[in-house]
Amino acid sequence: MKKSLKVFILISLFSMNLIGQVIDVPFKQATSVKYTLSNDLEGAELKKVVVDYNDIVYVLTDKGLYRDYYENEISKDLFYRLLATKKPVDITVQESTGYLYYLYADEFLTNAHAGTIYEYFPKDAYQRILVNADDQALLLGDKKATLYQRTEKISEHKLPKGTLVEAYVYNKQFYYLTADAIYKLEGEKWQKIHEGNNLTAITFKPNEIFVGTSNGYYSIDIYNGEKILDIDSKLPVPAITDIKLVGTELWFASDNGAFLKESDRFRYFAGGRWLNENNVTDIATDSKGDIYFLTPTGLNKVKYLTQTLADKTEKIQDDIRKYHMRFGWVNEIRYKVPGDLKSANSADNDNDGLWTSLYLGSQVFRYATTGEAIAKRYVWESFESFERLLTVNPLKGFPARTFERRGILEYGDAWRPSQEEEWDWKGTTSTDEYIAYLFIASIMDEFIVETTEEKARVVNFIDAIMTHIIENNYYFVDVDGKPTRWGRWNPEYVNWYPLYVSDRKLNSAHLIAGLQLAYDLTGKEIYKTEAFKMMDEHGYLENILAPMSEMRKTLDYVHMGDVMGDAWNHSDDEMSFITYWVLYHHAFNDDLKQKYVGVIREHWEMERPEKDGLWEMLTYGTSGDIDLESTLFFLREFNTDLDRYSTKNSQRKDLELLPENYRGQTTKKLLYPGEREMHRHNTNPFTLDQGGSRRSRLAGDEYLLPYWMARYFKVIE
Repeated sequence: MKKSLKVFILISLFSMNLIGQVIDVPFKQATSVKYTLSNDLEGAELKKVVVDYNDIVYVLTDKGLYRDYYENEISKDLFYRLLATKKPVDITVQESTGYLYYLYADEFLTNAHAGTIYEYFPKDAYQRILVNADDQALLLGDKKATLYQRTEKISEHKLPKGTLVEAYVYNKQFYYLTADAIYKLEGEKWQKIHEGNNLTAITFKPNEIFVGTSNGYYSIDIYNGEKILDIDSKLPVPAITDIKLVGTELWFASDNGAFLKESDRFRYFAGGRWLNENNVTDIATDSKGDIYFLTPTGLNKVKYLTQTLADKTEKIQDDIRKYHMRFGWVNEIRYKVPGDLKSANSADNDNDGLWTSLYLGSQVFRYATTGEAIAKRYVWESFESFERLLTVNPLKGFPARTFERRGILEYGDAWRPSQEEEWDWKGTTSTDEYIAYLFIASIMDEFIVETTEEKARVVNFIDAIMTHIIENNYYFVDVDGKPTRWGRWNPEYVNWYPLYVSDRKLNSAHLIAGLQLAYDLTGKEIYKTEAFKMMDEHGYLENILAPMSEMRKTLDYVHMGDVMGDAWNHSDDEMSFITYWVLYHHAFNDDLKQKYVGVIREHWEMERPEKDGLWEMLTYGTSGDIDLESTLFFLREFNTDLDRYSTKNSQRKDLELLPENYRGQTTKKLLYPGEREMHRHNTNPFTLDQGGSRRSRLAGDEYLLPYWMARYFKVIE
């Protein structure tokens, strides 16, 4: 075992004693189900959704009653032959029992109790029906309300003043809501229990009524109508269209999405990830606690999936093998029809190597954790693609960005014909790619290679690349004989930036990490000599040690048309933390290693608000620091639906916004991943609005690497 790994294990064991260990118990995660409507519902008015005690979902429309026959499909309810031809005016489920009741133009009935409850009345007299736990059915019309005990009419009542907004039953009592008052039926009269303004919906808990309005919600005492909670207007959308207590959770509907009240924040469900459109008109729930949202044009469900992290991981890994593998690269897929896998194809990316390194890395740590032979096979399959980057083009030691079969892509600034017949390759290789090469070589050498031949493959790969860099004056030099746009580690380029522009720090770390790794793998003295020359004569160690906290905005440095320092670069964060792994584990001596620990720890402290599981694991694997809560937040909340949807949060009233800042942190608390567009680690997670449009899907390697690292380090057991 290498000395560096021994030191690392000691640090990790010490840290684990401090953080404890998380057992991978099942947890609930919200997922989205969008129902397909049968063709005959085209242009229909969707009026109401209810769920009976058998968890059958019913949708009332102006074309009749529809139901779910499969989890994601709504079709005409043909089960009861005589009723199939009739159009209900209203439907409801009985309080407590969950039996379905139908209100027709001239009768009401239920199929429960062997069909014995049915009663006729004058046609078109009533438009609403409610049924309490005592088998009392309240029928509401334009002018009167009538109460039945099963089939016996027991009383009639005038309606309260004001236009009906909605009627409710709770704890055997009937309630009538208008825009300015709440009434309760007591005996044969409606008693006003509360006055308000612009009331839109109510829901109940023992001794309390929550009241939704056009500008927030509040609560009142159920007996005397006095306020308990003052109005809260700091909501994702203050204008509430419906409100429902599900268990102990308050759910809200609006014309711009739905949201859930948590202890200290709201969780927002809006946009294409959750809803077919944002105008939510009705809410229902089933026995499992799943939530149904009706819109004017569709039915949507928030389904709570109970799973372990291991369950989630297995699904993501299987999907990658089925849908995201291209020549060993792991790619996002592009849809011709949004969300339709049958229309999808793989597509090259400038950073095929970087994104694939996350997947390859995950399988390295999977193998190190479990010893599964299939994981090792996956590692070598993808590494073969990395090796081909050096042979698909004619340049010595120059890695192509990626490659593709000839005839698909047009030649231009990046794509060139290969000397291999029928293949093209992409040049302009960048630092993003370079650090991926270092990372995979480092961890493969540590955990995968077992034979002399395997060792040689990894060594030769890094040796060729680092030799190219040294022989070309610390540049990646492309077919035109010029340095690529970003493949630059020469002191003239690096030290052209001031210490407060992060490229100076990052590129210095890149180069020293690569030279350290190359020396560790090959034993060639040139790599060590060049590394110390760069650190001692050109200040690269000083550059690396420059505090991240001193980086600031500057518009004074322009590289090939790009303003450097105009915004915090989250791609640089990604490259930094991956670099830290190599920098730390291949340090020439313990003094350097401890200096690197300080660098890593300072950067990690700045990044903690982002709750990025990969930053956490790469930090834990080097400096030994970890935010366990953030790690679990990342892994458990990572979306299982990897499609890229448009999201919009800038209009929300519940968010605590921060003043404009260089890091681009817009809110005090990070939004849940389900409220954001799917993105990789190189994107600012605090961006409030993003324009996905569901034309592509990520692979999930963003999740797999931190998961398997957490398993390897026994953060998760």
